[in-house]
Amino acid sequence: MTMATDDTGVTRALRALADDRASVRLRAALAAGTAPDPRYVGTLVDRCAVEPDFSVREMLTWALTRHAPDLTLPGLLGAVRSERAQARSQALHTLSKIGDRRAWPAITPELLSDADDEVARSAWRAAVVLAPEEERPALARALATQLGRGGRETRLSLSRALIALGEAALPALAEATAQGSPAARRHAIATERLLHDPDAGFADAIEEAKRVAVLGTTGPEER
Repeated sequence: MTMATDDTGVTRALRALADDRASVRLRAALAAGTAPDPRYVGTLVDRCAVEPDFSVREMLTWALTRHAPDLTLPGLLGAVRSERAQARSQALHTLSKIGDRRAWPAITPELLSDADDEVARSAWRAAVVLAPEEERPALARALATQLGRGGRETRLSLSRALIALGEAALPALAEATAQGSPAARRHAIATERLLHDPDAGFADAIEEAKRVAVLGTTGPEER
C-alpha cells in the first residue's frame, strides 16, 4: 500500500468526506483508499456510522480495507458496540471484508440476534468469515436460533450463512426441524435442501419445505 504524504491532499479529502454532495464524498473515500494514510482511519469509521448513501458506504468500507488491520480494527470493534444500528451494521460488514480473525470475539450472541435485521444480517456474514473452524458448530447453533425470522431477504441471508458453514450446520438444522416452531422448521428444511442442492431456488425450497412440514417426508412417493 502506498502511504499518502501530501498533507494538503489528506486535509482536503477529510473535509470532503463531510460534504453535502454524495458525489464529492464518494471521490473523497476513493482518494482515501487509493493513497492510504493512518490519518484517514478514524474519520472513515465515523463516517460509516452516518453516511446515508449506499455507494458511498461501500467506498468507505473499501477504503478501510486498504489500510492495515492494526489501524482499522480498534475503531471498527468499537463501532460494533455502538447504539447506532448503522454503525454496527457497517462495521460488521467492513470486518467481513477485512477478514482478520482477531475480530472474531466481537461477534457476540447479542449481535447475531440483534433486533435490527440489517445488523443481524451483517453479523451473520461476518461470523461465517471470521469463525475459527472449531467454533463453527457452536456458530451454527447460534444462527439456528434465528430460523424463521423476518422477511424473504433476511431468511435468505440466514440460509446463506448456514450453508456457508457446510456440514457443521447439519446438526443444528436437524434440531430445528425436529423441535423448532413451524416457521423455524420450514426455514430449516429449506436451508438443508439448499445446502444439498445449491442450484435449487430459495422460493422453490420454501415451497418444498411447506409441503414437507405437512406431509412429514421428502420421499419420492410424495413428489
